[in-house]
Amino acid sequence: QAFRERMKVITCRWRDLHTKEAQLKTYMEKSGRILKENDNMRIQALKKASKERERKMQKESELLRAKRELEALRNKHQKLCIKVQKYSIFNKYLEDVVKISQFEEIQEVIWHYKTLVRMRKDLLQSQQGHKEMSEQAKVLLDQYTAEKEAEILQYKNELVQLQLHFDQAQSDVLSWETRWADIQNTTAKKTLKLGTIKMAILNLFQ
Repeated sequence: QAFRERMKVITCRWRDLHTKEAQLKTYMEKSGRILKENDNMRIQALKKASKERERKMQKESELLRAKRELEALRNKHQKLCIKVQKYSIFNKYLEDVVKISQFEEIQEVIWHYKTLVRMRKDLLQSQQGHKEMSEQAKVLLDQYTAEKEAEILQYKNELVQLQLHFDQAQSDVLSWETRWADIQNTTAKKTLKLGTIKMAILNLFQ
């Protein structure tokens, strides 16, 4: 009977252990899911914070650029105001010009001025074109003159060579004429001597 009671107690304890083990396993699985969800939420929060930080930096950069553009526009506006104030005296001057000239409006004076400026520009371009053409013609003339001078120098050198050849030929002719005269004199002397010998031989046989 005592053994049965003890086995019954052991069985109850074993059942309790299994129950507690199952509860612990369920708790561990639930804790794992919660930790995983927390990690996912933390990662999402970090990503969101990073995006928010990037968006904030981008907005700050855009704001800084907008401030710079605004400052540049203000400076430009200030310069334009100064120019308008500076050139207002010219408007008064143009009004006075219209009063004392044949022009009826300031715009006509401006058009006439632009026409004169354009005509002056065309005239300067034309003068520049003529100048360039003149310089080009001068270059061509200098080149042609140099070529002709080189040809003349070459002809002079050839003429000198021909004169040297001619002088040499005349010298050769004179030398040959002298030699020919010597040959003729020698031949005449030998002929005379031969005739004398022939006459002497004939006289010996008579």
